[in-house]
Amino acid sequence: MTTRTARIDVGGMSCANCSGTVEDAVGALDGVTDATANFATDAATVTYDPTAADLAGVCAAISDAGYTPITADTTIPVHGMTCANCAQTIEDAVADAPGVLDVSANFATDDAHLTYVPAAFDRDAVHAAITDAGYDPIDADSDTGASTQTAADEARDAERRRQRIRLAFGAVLSAPLLFFVADTFLFGGAVVPDSFTVGGLTIPFGWAEFALATPVYVVLGRSFLSNSYAALVRNGTANMDVLVALGSTTAYVYSLASLLGVLAGGGLYFDTAALILVFITLGNYLEARSKSQASDALRELLEMEANTARLVDADGETREIPADDVEVGDRLKVKPGEQIPTDGVVVSGESAVDESMVTGESVPVSKAPGDDVVGATINENGVLVVQATKVGADTAIQQIVTTVRDAQSRQPDIQRLADRISAYFVPAVIANAVFWGAVWWFAPGLLADVVSALPLWGLVSGGPAAVGTGEFAVVVFASAVLIACPCALGLATPAATMIGTSIGAKHGVLFQGGDVLERVTELDAVVFDKTGTLTTGAMELTDVEAVAAVPDGGTATRSDAAVDEDAVLRLAAAAESNSEHPLGTAIVAGAEDRGLDVPAVDAFENVPGKGIVATVDGRRVRVGNRALLTSADIDPAPAADAMERLEREGKTAMLVAVDDRVAGVVADADTVKPEAAATVDALQDRGLDVHMITGDNERTARAVAADVGVSPEHVRAGVLPGEKADAVDAIQAGDADAMMVGDGVNDAPALATAHVGAAIGSGTDVAIEAADVTLMRDDPADVIQAIRIGEGTLAKIKQNLFWALGYNTAMIPLASLGLLQPVLAAGAMAVSSVSVLTNSLLFGRYTPDEDYSLLGR
Repeated sequence: MTTRTARIDVGGMSCANCSGTVEDAVGALDGVTDATANFATDAATVTYDPTAADLAGVCAAISDAGYTPITADTTIPVHGMTCANCAQTIEDAVADAPGVLDVSANFATDDAHLTYVPAAFDRDAVHAAITDAGYDPIDADSDTGASTQTAADEARDAERRRQRIRLAFGAVLSAPLLFFVADTFLFGGAVVPDSFTVGGLTIPFGWAEFALATPVYVVLGRSFLSNSYAALVRNGTANMDVLVALGSTTAYVYSLASLLGVLAGGGLYFDTAALILVFITLGNYLEARSKSQASDALRELLEMEANTARLVDADGETREIPADDVEVGDRLKVKPGEQIPTDGVVVSGESAVDESMVTGESVPVSKAPGDDVVGATINENGVLVVQATKVGADTAIQQIVTTVRDAQSRQPDIQRLADRISAYFVPAVIANAVFWGAVWWFAPGLLADVVSALPLWGLVSGGPAAVGTGEFAVVVFASAVLIACPCALGLATPAATMIGTSIGAKHGVLFQGGDVLERVTELDAVVFDKTGTLTTGAMELTDVEAVAAVPDGGTATRSDAAVDEDAVLRLAAAAESNSEHPLGTAIVAGAEDRGLDVPAVDAFENVPGKGIVATVDGRRVRVGNRALLTSADIDPAPAADAMERLEREGKTAMLVAVDDRVAGVVADADTVKPEAAATVDALQDRGLDVHMITGDNERTARAVAADVGVSPEHVRAGVLPGEKADAVDAIQAGDADAMMVGDGVNDAPALATAHVGAAIGSGTDVAIEAADVTLMRDDPADVIQAIRIGEGTLAKIKQNLFWALGYNTAMIPLASLGLLQPVLAAGAMAVSSVSVLTNSLLFGRYTPDEDYSLLGR
């Protein structure tokens, strides 16, 4: 038995018992012969029989045991794929490489996306597996960022140039052969004589055809023949190259045998053999061009990055350096009209910045000290000094490119239909061609009378009487293998997905995978978190009310009520001074605006979902909701009237207790986003239920819900962060699919639970792991953009599949019945894949917000 040993880094182990749990979970798997785990090194070592177990199963067992196997992703550009069957071959070849958990090859993007265990991964072995399968992996300097994208673009450009040269060579030599084709079709062979004389030497025209066609067959056909050999002999599969090689070789060998007299009276099809290869090469060239155009969106993003930066030295002097040399912490001067070199934070200056290339927002955004800026955006009018916070592959532009590229590797479920068909397609086509070739060879009379009555018979084929029974069988065989096109079928989904994800990136909507594009079209409900999603999240202190005298320790010169309010606010602000919650930040800012001196905190405790407990000036201060006080046996009744009144006004009211007595109430207000109500209305017009989840109290939640148009029965208030996932589960009960829209941090469990998780992010935070969709503009209306892009992409996929399947359904019977010449079949085959790519490229003009009339855009 051959075994394999792999090391897997494991997160979450904290003691020897954890190690034992991991060992037991992994050791119980069939095929695992040994498993050891060490919590000191945070790793497990597994020895297993690869024929009976795999790393994916091992990682699943570790996850089920409650720990986290450490995995990573990489994308490897691959040169040489010609159809979906090639992608499947690469997946089968790489799946067995050390450390590989999952692999998805994409014919449209010319790459393979791998999920792997870093400690067990062997990149060289993966490259060797791809090479052994007959394809060319392209080396890059790193797994992410510009290097991989550039390597893929360079390989695609090289392939386009190669196909163009091949096409020019074949076209020049094949052009004279068109006269023979025209003579056969239009004049029945009456124009071109059987021979010509040169210097007294009579040369049959067949040898002239041979002289022109042979270089074309050798040069253009060589790659198809070698790829066919690799597919059939190395991999035991059949792909598009096999069909092209069969069709062209059949025509060439039959013609050569006739020319040499091996087949007495046989016709010559050298023109057919050459023109088949020229037409297919033309299709490959146009396909390479289309693929390049489809990736233009990502290339344009990368080209937007600044080439240089103006570094500010410690003494204030500036000097120009390459943008690649910028390091985190460097200060950079950006003049009006210049690109911001990298992600950073403004340290001095004020300006408006055009962020449209990143977020899709056309209106420039005002920037001042403390504001984040995104690399490659344009500084409009003022001079800014920016401190770099992210460089290289960590910048927003690079993250967007990586996210979109990875998304293109994850295909929708509808792709499974194409994959299932493609797996059997080429063998079925060959079997069909052999069957009909045999029928026309051995029993042409069975069909000749019926088929000859069809209008296309004489025009397209000439019939068996015109070319001879044996010849016609060869023509049918060649046409039947050439007319089928797995290329169009293989391109239908990934080409549309590639364009759809690029459209999203241009409009500030990042999809984590092509499967997400499909899932957003299946929604029954949309669930919004309130704070920061439907509201701005910028809380402001609005009210302070004292319900009991709280001496502030100072000399009062104002009324007791005013002094009590200041004392309540002063203690509340002190308690909240160590909190990062927006409600607490607003209280502290409100106290400072009123000129109050906020004392230091002696002790501080955050009670999740309830509030803050702190010691201030020796006094026990609690700031939070009713549950915080009741859990400490403090009666909130004295403040009940004030709480209810403020909550009815849509404000978030918090109780303040000092030394176990209610002292007062402070209230913050959050502004509803201008787009929120129109977004909710538009979603409801689409037939979707709109829900709102919030940790706020019932009254505040209902006040906000009324402002934005969410029905009261769809409001869930007082939901703790850990309970949001359960709330989403409850909404999705009964096979309802929901999109959860939140901030991607506190809402991470709910985002992961929902059918689609959408995180409202920002231009500098695009890698939100729990979310399926990132909305970069902080705009709830982009939920509709995401849905519309998904609908547009799925519609384009269905159009492509309809064309690809419809083409084959219509054309294969015509070729089988002898109604298509091989040259026409080859031309139609080339046109089919190009038409699918062209249809997808036209989708690139789609603008999802053009139909935003409901949102006033």
